[in-house]
Amino acid sequence: MHTSMTRRTATACQWRVVAAAVVAALAMAATPARCGTQGAKKVSAVIVFGDSIMDPGNNNGLHTVVKANHAPYGKDFAGHVATGRFSNGLIPTDFIAQGLNVKQLLPPYLGVQHTPEDLLTGVSFASGATGFDPLTPVIVGVISLEQQLAYYDEYRSKLMGIAGEEETKRIIDGALFVVCAGTDDIANTYYTTPFRSAEYDVPSYVDLLLVGVESFLRNVSARGAKRIGFVGLPPIGCVPSQRTLGGGPHRSCVPERNAAAQLYNTKVQELIRELGKDTAAFPTLVYIDIYTVIQDLVDHGERYGFTETTRGCCSTGTVEVAVLCDARFAPVCDDVSQHVFFDSYHPTQRAYKVIVDYIFDHYMQFLHL
Repeated sequence: MHTSMTRRTATACQWRVVAAAVVAALAMAATPARCGTQGAKKVSAVIVFGDSIMDPGNNNGLHTVVKANHAPYGKDFAGHVATGRFSNGLIPTDFIAQGLNVKQLLPPYLGVQHTPEDLLTGVSFASGATGFDPLTPVIVGVISLEQQLAYYDEYRSKLMGIAGEEETKRIIDGALFVVCAGTDDIANTYYTTPFRSAEYDVPSYVDLLLVGVESFLRNVSARGAKRIGFVGLPPIGCVPSQRTLGGGPHRSCVPERNAAAQLYNTKVQELIRELGKDTAAFPTLVYIDIYTVIQDLVDHGERYGFTETTRGCCSTGTVEVAVLCDARFAPVCDDVSQHVFFDSYHPTQRAYKVIVDYIFDHYMQFLHL
């Protein structure tokens, strides 16, 4: 359905200028190296599927309101460019690629005129607001996970054209695949729209999502993925927009929505353990918990230097996200670095860095990185 939207709206030259600016900014910041950043890189490429947490701009060319290609998004990105990343700056995919010494920015698959090196070292197929429930991307007109796999097949064909069959196999064999989705299924499709909650209780809806998870992981494995990191759900009920929608007059975390995320995480871990027993199909399949670190950021933000943990930085910080977070009518807080969340749904660059540091410290060794 979205194949016609693969037009390349940016030039390779523009992309290289932005990447160079990021490299220069990182050099000036002298960020300490994390696990896996010393010596030769152990990963050939980073290949990502998922939702807005991992979307660096694939939604930009779609007919959807779920976009971040306008100010104030990207206000702290190199050149203050709103690339489509749902944050004030970098997102987890960028920090992961940097931490693995692969490259400084992980580009979107769509909307960019890639250089051969861009493709050889990986891209993100993620699309903001998608999910494992097939209804989720349809509601908001974004790229389904099934379509992301189709784009991956197209991407692999491009690799073959650039590098040949043998080198393409080496790249895919040595790549880190990351899968991150499911939050929009529960936060939006289940709790915000009536389409699923009228038909399913939470446990049965989680079971529906697990069918999608298993199918997707098997499809990624069948396409040659040897190392897969599967990201669990955050404490959905503590996200600013969810506090507003379901947290009552005091905007406290919503226990029911957190419980749904925890149930999903528990069942996904059980599924991953079962799938992992088939070592031929899943040589390395690792569940990555982000619930714990984000809950700690929300509960004890001061430990990390944050002073605001319940509101986003964009406008009131209670409901504004995507089209509602627009610099034309949504002012931004004075000090973004004090906020865990940039809009009412997505963390700030600094919070993302804390989350990815946690992932490197706790999970990368299990991915043999």
